[in-house]
Amino acid sequence: MKFTSAALVLVSSWLCADTSSAFQVAHPISSERGHVQSVLPQASKMAFAPSQSLMQSAASTALFSDFGSDFASAMPAKPELSLEERMWESAEQFIDTMSKCLGEGVEAPKELTALEAALEAKSDAQVMALRIYELMIERGMRYDEAPETGTLTPTEFDIKANLDVKEVRDEFAYLYKYGMMLMDRKLVSEDDVKTAVVDRLIARTGLSPEEFDKWLGY
Repeated sequence: MKFTSAALVLVSSWLCADTSSAFQVAHPISSERGHVQSVLPQASKMAFAPSQSLMQSAASTALFSDFGSDFASAMPAKPELSLEERMWESAEQFIDTMSKCLGEGVEAPKELTALEAALEAKSDAQVMALRIYELMIERGMRYDEAPETGTLTPTEFDIKANLDVKEVRDEFAYLYKYGMMLMDRKLVSEDDVKTAVVDRLIARTGLSPEEFDKWLGY
């Protein structure tokens, strides 16, 4: 399974703008807490790297910011986006990217439809964050990504039979910590994170919440 999303990188970049790292936040997954992750055994080394186009865009931005030309200084300042507007923008990019990556004949997950509906309704930041988070999990859990084309196809990877694979555990740990970060930033409620973790992560491993905690090293 493969989890790579420019939209996610963008969401992460501004959610964590005033923190040294989203990965410093971690809580055990007990009956009082939730967890979240994605599974990517094959090409896990690239799972969380920004796409080439995103890195090129960032490099271009840096170059122009350092250029300091009269032309640049004459450009009107961009209006600062609200939290909801940034969520809508990230959601729109995530939807567009995933829709284009789905292989021919591959049915879109209901989480993609839910995110589209939330965007169309201009839902608030908490709803948008939760819908993005749910789609992030399902993208990683349910699809393989072709390295050459980025095309997504349904995975046949057996998670329960590969819990001893480090990359699998690392993927679950990443999404768990990401959910905790969203909760700690009050972008997603504790109950919603717990539900996402229990239903979308723990259930896929066949472990109990206590076993899941131990498996992740908490």
